[in-house]
Amino acid sequence: MTEVLQEFVDSRGVTLRVDRAAGVLRGVKLIGLESLNGRRYRPEALAAAVALYEGAKVNVNHPKEGPLAPRDYRDRLGVIRDVEFRAEEGLFGTLHFNPKHAVAEQLAWDAEHNPRNVGFSHNVLARLTRDGSQALVEAITHVQSVDLVADPAATRGLFEEQDKSAAEGAEPTTASAALTAESGLLVQEAMARGDRLEAELKNAIAREASLRQELALREAAEAGRPRSSEPWALAQRGARVETAQDFARAIRLRA
Repeated sequence: MTEVLQEFVDSRGVTLRVDRAAGVLRGVKLIGLESLNGRRYRPEALAAAVALYEGAKVNVNHPKEGPLAPRDYRDRLGVIRDVEFRAEEGLFGTLHFNPKHAVAEQLAWDAEHNPRNVGFSHNVLARLTRDGSQALVEAITHVQSVDLVADPAATRGLFEEQDKSAAEGAEPTTASAALTAESGLLVQEAMARGDRLEAELKNAIAREASLRQELALREAAEAGRPRSSEPWALAQRGARVETAQDFARAIRLRA
């Protein structure tokens, strides 16, 4: 089952290396093997997602209309590069940020003095399996963005808030986002099937043309071959004489 996921991870316990002038923050944690709400990620799923996170857009704060909603230009902070998978830990990368952005100085200070404030929320499409209340992420299929956020309580999974009423209020938004994502995947699959059918049709047309050409060559060869319609000649070749008239004619020819 494909779902829209919004997970939070901070950089507590991680050594961050910041270059303020260049706008580079190395060693940021993007996602671990287990999220705050207990959702687990297969190591193979994260290792396979390295290329999807490479070049991921980084925005400030959560999207207002859901994890797949378009973002304002002023929200754009930077981009993730040099993504790597670390066994038993998760995905890490380098944040290249605009040093002139309004939050750039605050980000650099937190990275040096309070890394737990450097938190990221990733907005992705993923395939999940469930065993009771336990959810296991089998694969990440699309990375929409990686957002710089401050409050982990706001991103405990599929818009799951610590307050139950808040979670219930967010449910329609989550369902709508999931439906939109699922619809997008269905469109992509339909387009792929259409491409395959078009290729198969072209192959079938080519095969038909080849068979027609082969048949034409055979007919031309048959037309140029000496033929006899005489029953006796046919009989000599082992052909059947169908009528009495044919037989009589064959006898006369023989005499």
